[in-house]
Amino acid sequence: MSITTLLSVPPAAATAHRIDPDDPVFATSDPPGRQLGSGGGTAHLLHEAWKASGIPSFRDWLASGRKLIIHGSGQSRRLPAYAAEGKLRLPLPPLGTLVGQSPAATLLDLQRTDYGRLFRHAPDSYCLMVTCGDALVRADGGIPRVPEADVLVVGLPAAPEEARNHGVLFATESGELDFFLQKPSAARIVELSAQRTATLDTGVWLLSLRAVEALMRKSGWDSATETFRDGAVQPYELYDKFGLALGATPSAPDPDLAGLTSAVLPLPDGRFYHFGTNRSVFGSIEQLSHPAESRRSFGHAAGSSQTDKVVLHSTVLARTDSAFPLWIENSSIPASWNLAGAHVLTGIPDNAWTLSLPRGACLDVFPVKDADGACAFRIYGFDDVFKGAVGDPGTLWMGQPAAAWFKAHGIDPAAAGIDPSCDIQKAPLFPVLPLDAPQLGAFLQWLLTADRNAPPSFRERWLSARRVSASDLLLLADIPAREAAREARIQAALASRTLDDWARDALTLDLEQTARRIARFSKPETPKSREPEIPKSGKHPSLSSVHLAMLRDRIADLAPSAPRPDASPYALLRDLMLADDSLRNARPRRNVLDDQIVWGRSPARLDLAGGWSDTPPYCLEHGGCVVNVGVDLNGQPPIQAFGRVAAEPRIVLHSIDLGISETIETYEDLVQPSALGGFSVARAALRLAGFDPAFHADGGYASLREHLKKEFGGGLELSMLAAIPKGSGLGTSSILSGTILGVLGELCDLGWSQNDLYARTSAVEQLLTSGGGWQDQIGGLAPGLKLVTTRPGLAQTPEIRWLPDNLLRDASASGCALLYYTGLTRVARNILSEIVRGIFLNDRARISVIEEIAANAVFAAEVVQHHDWPGLQEAIRRSWRLNQALDPGTNPPGVQAILDRVAHWNPASKLLGAGGGGYLLMLADDPAAAAAIRAALRDDPPNPRARFVTPSVSSTGLQITRS
Repeated sequence: MSITTLLSVPPAAATAHRIDPDDPVFATSDPPGRQLGSGGGTAHLLHEAWKASGIPSFRDWLASGRKLIIHGSGQSRRLPAYAAEGKLRLPLPPLGTLVGQSPAATLLDLQRTDYGRLFRHAPDSYCLMVTCGDALVRADGGIPRVPEADVLVVGLPAAPEEARNHGVLFATESGELDFFLQKPSAARIVELSAQRTATLDTGVWLLSLRAVEALMRKSGWDSATETFRDGAVQPYELYDKFGLALGATPSAPDPDLAGLTSAVLPLPDGRFYHFGTNRSVFGSIEQLSHPAESRRSFGHAAGSSQTDKVVLHSTVLARTDSAFPLWIENSSIPASWNLAGAHVLTGIPDNAWTLSLPRGACLDVFPVKDADGACAFRIYGFDDVFKGAVGDPGTLWMGQPAAAWFKAHGIDPAAAGIDPSCDIQKAPLFPVLPLDAPQLGAFLQWLLTADRNAPPSFRERWLSARRVSASDLLLLADIPAREAAREARIQAALASRTLDDWARDALTLDLEQTARRIARFSKPETPKSREPEIPKSGKHPSLSSVHLAMLRDRIADLAPSAPRPDASPYALLRDLMLADDSLRNARPRRNVLDDQIVWGRSPARLDLAGGWSDTPPYCLEHGGCVVNVGVDLNGQPPIQAFGRVAAEPRIVLHSIDLGISETIETYEDLVQPSALGGFSVARAALRLAGFDPAFHADGGYASLREHLKKEFGGGLELSMLAAIPKGSGLGTSSILSGTILGVLGELCDLGWSQNDLYARTSAVEQLLTSGGGWQDQIGGLAPGLKLVTTRPGLAQTPEIRWLPDNLLRDASASGCALLYYTGLTRVARNILSEIVRGIFLNDRARISVIEEIAANAVFAAEVVQHHDWPGLQEAIRRSWRLNQALDPGTNPPGVQAILDRVAHWNPASKLLGAGGGGYLLMLADDPAAAAAIRAALRDDPPNPRARFVTPSVSSTGLQITRS
């Protein structure tokens, strides 16, 4: 189900928000001058998004797809620089642990990815997720099974001393919410935890349709007329009222909400990152960059290191070696500036000012909508909270009592039209001036330090200037102008990147987004800029060079006038993987008698979870993690190969299932290009077995005929059988490769281990340019049910951990595990090339899904070890959702029609392999449901080829015997 993102943002950002038709996002702000609270704000945002959708019924709109709400419309008093844009639009520097970061990455990008990941694994009954715009909650260790309720609250474990400052959830052992408290004492938490599990409220809530309607009613909604009573949303608190009424024994019962069920989803390995203050931004970015060294608790990351420095989308010539902490974004800081530290400098235009900033001084320059290019110059202190009356000694501005600033500058607040009782957030403190104003640098210095040498006219300039408040800027800030300046700096930075810059960032930068930006350089509507110089492919490919070749290829797709790379990125990947010297140590020679036959037979592979994480280049850079099982079909291993020596010095190939034969008499015959299919697999296997001089340990012979006569006294005959339809999704091609290699290893005395067979099968895939991963051959050649992992590196050596298979054996015996051939086929090659391209482009959308796919393999392994059938069903459902997220073509209409026919019995289902057709795995709740599914599809099959097949777990894997 699709997820539409709904943003609550400040008014200036809402009117400027760009809608991308390919990216479902809606943004609005709370009504001017009204405080709706988190509940009323949620109702208002839902109502506004519904009106913009064009769908007549609010209830139908809610049911049309999931909605992710991110609330970011607060006044941002403690993070002024991004108040007008909204904290969720906070730009982020490169994070060392994040692959696929856009050149213009924001906090919102991470929020949508991480919350979308959690939402995707929630039961379909949840239609809404509500989150906070100044925070990020991540589930580092994967997402546990998500319980079903009307309201689900995501929690994190924390010590009572920390928990007392937040909302605390008290749940039963089963996960049902008992009650919710706001800021209970540490002693009270300890007392109540004796019989319950206490976790902290993260602000991430999931609501069913029933719960949304209840929340709407509490905010004044009339479901009969689908309007708000009295024509306006009523203020209501989600956390302080709605939440307190939830649970088996609510702390503040509300009869209107008594029927709602509620549960808690603890994230034992979750992390909470806060972005609500200047200091917490530094702390959270540090923790995101080094999560292994960070706290796992709910802490607000309020501390900042003395060495924190973020320079982003900026040109900085001033010395910064001792100015910490320091945040410079979308700014130009010339050498004439002197920085002392604890600065946040944003929106600073190109300038020649001479400024000396005292420690803790911050400056924000923001274009104002109706000011003909003039900007508001906002000065403030690093720890200012912009709260309290201007005349109150405890109200700080520039790190000192606000009254002290006025006194130092010789200004009477009353003369400036500022009532001492006025909240400083609403006080008109910030002058709006043209960027070419005379002595602007000196005037700013006077504002910052009350420079005694400043002209007396500066005081009058401040008093007479148009001035705006922090609250005014939430309405008047020119967001498009700020974004245009930032984008121009990003484009300039791309154009000025060195070859070393590209090589350094090739493995982490989102090259898909980068390609889109670079393609704009050649478009007439954008300013001309120097085309970025991207390294060309060298003779010795590396992973970086393949990434950059893919970048050049993608730019050429988007801007046809751009040059293509010297070599195909797929060819570079192939050359890189085939460069391993271990592939060239084969010396094939006769190892059988005249009348002996070497017989290899292998089961098929059912991939349960983790598929795609084993695909190069992802596995080469991140490692892979897969759970699969080798199975015989209808009592037989379906993939077989036979080898023997023959009298004539040639190689004869037979395909029993295809009914075709082919003869190879020369090296040229052997290495001729061959598309995937026919005898291409056998040809590639023979090459890697040393019958191609390029893969022979000693460089081969003068001819294939000489090789065969000298080493075999004749020729070879290979026969193959794949008793599985083409495009089945059961790993047939790779398993056949491994089986042939196994037969050749025995027939030709090659001494290969099982790991050699896995590696050479991957090499076969590269020779065939099919680009597959390693899980198919391991799934079929290794017996049973297993968790297979690899570490990053070109040498993908698998670590196999066998899992107890009694859960699957019992399910097969009871009929609850069903394997159905859909009669539809699809070759994975095009899917693979498209996904491989996305991986090499570090496309964050794809990388994120594959990360989740790998995490699901760990989840699947855990539930299998606990003999947890509903858990295994959940793992299969997750696999299917994730595969569709990675490639929508995985589930074509013909397959969906089959799934719709069995939906009544709600089996956990997934197409095996790359999807699009082939075999469908279904795990039914019980034998009765399984029998009903079997009858429905057997009695009225969707096509003449569709049929059920009986799988049984293979306890042998690949078997090699000789007669």
